[in-house]
Amino acid sequence: MELIIQNLSKTYSNGVHALKNVNLTIPKGMFGLLGPNGAGKSSLMRTIATLQEADSGSVTLGSLNILKQKHETRQILGYLPQEFGVYPKISAETMLDHIASLKGIQNAQERKAVVSELLDRVNLAHVKKKNLGTYSGGMKQRFGVAQALLGNPQLIIVDEPTAGLDPAERNRFYNLLSEIGENTIVILSTHIVEDVTNLCSNMAIICLGEVIAQGNPNDLIAEMQGKVWRKIIEKRELDRYRAEYQVISTQLKTGKTQIHILKDNQPDDTFQSVEADLEDVYFSRISEKMSVVTL
Repeated sequence: MELIIQNLSKTYSNGVHALKNVNLTIPKGMFGLLGPNGAGKSSLMRTIATLQEADSGSVTLGSLNILKQKHETRQILGYLPQEFGVYPKISAETMLDHIASLKGIQNAQERKAVVSELLDRVNLAHVKKKNLGTYSGGMKQRFGVAQALLGNPQLIIVDEPTAGLDPAERNRFYNLLSEIGENTIVILSTHIVEDVTNLCSNMAIICLGEVIAQGNPNDLIAEMQGKVWRKIIEKRELDRYRAEYQVISTQLKTGKTQIHILKDNQPDDTFQSVEADLEDVYFSRISEKMSVVTL
């Protein structure tokens, strides 16, 4: 089963054109949606999650018309938004039991078994009696995943899930999402390139409401091999290099600036060849898009 998005567009009342004829085919597994803040990622996620209307286009999952069959979609959807509130004085076990009831699991014994299994799966069984207000950021995110998994959803959407997590919590979250993605369509919306590198076999880059690249991350990286060059320069020289080359990223190192540029061949012997990675793909596509807009 695939999620198929065709010609999806959305303009808000303030005139912001958030989505512009978005076309994507998303298979089972982890799918990364990369883009800077304001690129349209959350608008796309909210539209798929039936939380807002599209102006035009279609979204289908098998025979299900997501934009028109909202109730049916919500029955098979798990959603973890970028920001979600918890009742701080309620335990994880009690809260998850309540959500399970709202999702249609009416039998108390069945709910108890489902809640217990999910809390164990997200490694929260040992703190299930503790109030959610005492949880760390990572623990709250794992609780968010548990509620998203209620009802064995066929489609799961997670929006910026690792923002603010420490490295250990991020690794736990990676492992959990990877396990879930083995049998389910999981859309991971993020601006953190590392998340997509570590988790996703398919991805797209969105900028200014448009999909500007899509495919397997390794294939996108392979297209850039031999075309990325590095040089250490003085910070005051940056504008000159930007005027002469396509500078795709900059990084401050020991008081100087390291630049990566995109060019088919070595500019001169002061530049070193660099093995391309997904960050180079991401920054090059974003810079190309932004340069076209500002022309």
